[in-house]
Amino acid sequence: MGRQNPSTLPSDFFFGAAMSGPQTEGMWQAHGKLENLWDLWSNQDIRAFYNRVGSYAGNDMGARYADDYRLLRELGLTSMRTSIQWSRLMDADGKLNPAGADFYHRLFAAAHEAGVEPFVNLYHFDMPTYLFRRGGWENREVVEAYANYARTAFAEFGQEITYWFTFNEPIVEPEQRYEHGAWYPFAHNAARARCVQYGISLAHALATDTFRGLQESGVVRADAKIGLINCFTPPYTRENPSPADLEAVRMADGIGNRWWLDLVTKGTLPADVVDTLASRGIVLPVRAGDKDILARGVVDWLGFNYYQPNRVQAPEHDIDEYGNPCFAQKYVWPDAVINKSRGWEIYPKGIYDFAMTMTRDYPQLEWFVSENGIGVEEDRALRTADGAIDDLAYRVPFVRDHLLWIARAIADGARCRGYHYWGVIDCWSWNNAYKNRYGFIEVNLQDNYSRKLKASAEWLRQVATTHVIE
Repeated sequence: MGRQNPSTLPSDFFFGAAMSGPQTEGMWQAHGKLENLWDLWSNQDIRAFYNRVGSYAGNDMGARYADDYRLLRELGLTSMRTSIQWSRLMDADGKLNPAGADFYHRLFAAAHEAGVEPFVNLYHFDMPTYLFRRGGWENREVVEAYANYARTAFAEFGQEITYWFTFNEPIVEPEQRYEHGAWYPFAHNAARARCVQYGISLAHALATDTFRGLQESGVVRADAKIGLINCFTPPYTRENPSPADLEAVRMADGIGNRWWLDLVTKGTLPADVVDTLASRGIVLPVRAGDKDILARGVVDWLGFNYYQPNRVQAPEHDIDEYGNPCFAQKYVWPDAVINKSRGWEIYPKGIYDFAMTMTRDYPQLEWFVSENGIGVEEDRALRTADGAIDDLAYRVPFVRDHLLWIARAIADGARCRGYHYWGVIDCWSWNNAYKNRYGFIEVNLQDNYSRKLKASAEWLRQVATTHVIE
């Protein structure tokens, strides 16, 4: 068998879109939806959101889903990942909300009718407020409530959905809410962050185990798959690293990457990371029986969100200003290319390096690129004569370069099965709202969320339909 052409993707390689319920649906109080943390923060301090566009916005997909799915299919995309909102599907007593369930039945039916396979994720940073007030992921009762929610979703949609995911980017809430203090409740406590991370890990394993049981009993279709999606960040350090630099890489990689990779392939957490955390005073809230729970967290495949690498070096201080132990600090690579709108490094080769790590260390696991994209601030200023946004100079090279590295990785043995671009249709992005636009399709907030193809859309259509990267 000949080596795969590194500028052509396999014929069975799928192209799709990545989105989420809270970032697209809108209708924040419709269909019996409860308040979630984004609603809470929006209501408490709308000034924290760019241009005061809060969680109510979405991109109106909750009303436009049938047209949006047809639009995606016209671009050659055959799948789309979204998420069920826990706060829309379930009521405050932990029971199915029929109006919310009916909404998702219609959403999924429209996707199938348009020829777009729905990939369904159960959690995208949007915990119901009432559960957060009970302790969130630090409370075992909330972990069990998530397992009950997952069971309800699997039972309700088990014959409609083939591809399920327990969590999107489970490393983000521990970091953003509890360690870096960037999101509500703005904590700076590394010990709490790791306890939250542990709670999410247990929740994932319980949901995965529930999925297996319901699939065995026939409630979930026999060909369905369960997975997890994380924003994996390939780790790098400076040239000629010191032992302390390499130790920084080990811990940064261990907390952000290996924690989840070991969980979904081995049903364990990396012992070296857990031991190092304990040596620095961060002890996980382990209970009897947890080892058996985590062992059930092995998945069928994995989603890999990739935006930027993680460049680290040895920390200058043992503890930070909040008293948290420091394991690593950022290393600024002199040759880094930065997306100035987002502040993130653009490094397409990172996707190849991760693929080779997977091939070497986790060869049994299939995976796909579940998010990748470039957000540019105020791209609306770049319009052609017909009014379309001219994003050819930045969006096409970004995606092309990443796809070329994916093709090379597949040629070198990577088990990468597809690619989902984040935000094919512009969408609301947390407290950044619409500051940075990711889409191949514009959403015009001043014209009732109307859609218009950007100049790059035709290029996407050509690649998605031919699998030739040009």
